[in-house]
Amino acid sequence: MSQPKLSIQLNCPLPKLDFDVITLGHGSGGILTHRLLDTGVFNILKNDLLIEQHDGAVLKFDGPVAFTTDSYVVTPIFFPGGNIGELAVNGSINDLAMCGAIPEYLSLSFILEEGLRMDEFWEVLLGIKKASEAAGVPIVTGDTKVVERGKGDKVFINTTGLGRIHPKASIHANRARPGDVVLISGSVANHGVAILSVRQGLEFETTITSDTQPIHKPVLNLLDELGGDVKFLRDPTRGGVATVLNELAIQSGYGVEIIQKDIPVSEQVEGACEMLGLDPLYVANEGIFISVVSEAQSTNALKILQRFDPASSIIGRVVADHPKQVVLHSRIGGKRIVSMLPGEQLPRIC
Repeated sequence: MSQPKLSIQLNCPLPKLDFDVITLGHGSGGILTHRLLDTGVFNILKNDLLIEQHDGAVLKFDGPVAFTTDSYVVTPIFFPGGNIGELAVNGSINDLAMCGAIPEYLSLSFILEEGLRMDEFWEVLLGIKKASEAAGVPIVTGDTKVVERGKGDKVFINTTGLGRIHPKASIHANRARPGDVVLISGSVANHGVAILSVRQGLEFETTITSDTQPIHKPVLNLLDELGGDVKFLRDPTRGGVATVLNELAIQSGYGVEIIQKDIPVSEQVEGACEMLGLDPLYVANEGIFISVVSEAQSTNALKILQRFDPASSIIGRVVADHPKQVVLHSRIGGKRIVSMLPGEQLPRIC
């Protein structure tokens, strides 16, 4: 078998295996399954808990724990800025952070389609390793299944995360009050446009890359320094910024007003959205989050976020007017209601 040239270089070359592609035998539980796991998953992702190879992991926690799970079915599985493996790791880490938790452990489950190229599977594994090590959150248990050709789409991944709740965290939309400030931690719509550009074969002057990344470090900094003044956290993945703001308005019972000119969108992404007829507010993101903090601490919150991403911005406020609705103040001085995404704008983005 020839050695593939992987886009992620982590000194983990594809080992000599009997097959160039995943077969149904790799999901049988027999010799091929163990060879795939031993040479791949356990070898690449090894840590003290995973290497025990139990049916589960025995963990210890003190105090309240956040628990989240998510499945990833993005197509294509490789895109500018990452792959489905990195996305799966970062996604569950970020969901824990949005609960006000300190991510500590992940589980990892694969559903592989018969015929998936082995070098593609290895690159996904290396993406998982890269993301897990960068975030400092180990994978401690998991599962692998194989389905017949045509009954999957190369690879689906499920990750489950566990983390301790930060001692200063009290995160819920019902804590928002009129006057509280809405912030965003980076530029909008990069991920969805990156996926669409690959899927449709679109070319721009510069490559638009996914923003997939862990966001727990800026969140933990906010909680460390501002504590209970951080009231709401949510990452705008499917449905984008517009959907998260509507969830905030509905769950809090108050209105939300946002300022269009203050919402950070790169020129390249904004131009791509105009060309494709997309509203950046509804396009998916994978490495930014929306926070609501007290007005008194809004300036400090912005300074904290800008340590990690200078594009972070204050984009609006919680208001008593127009309860349960989001209103956008446009660049030209008008106003419009921003509703929740009514259907599917970009399929299969996470």
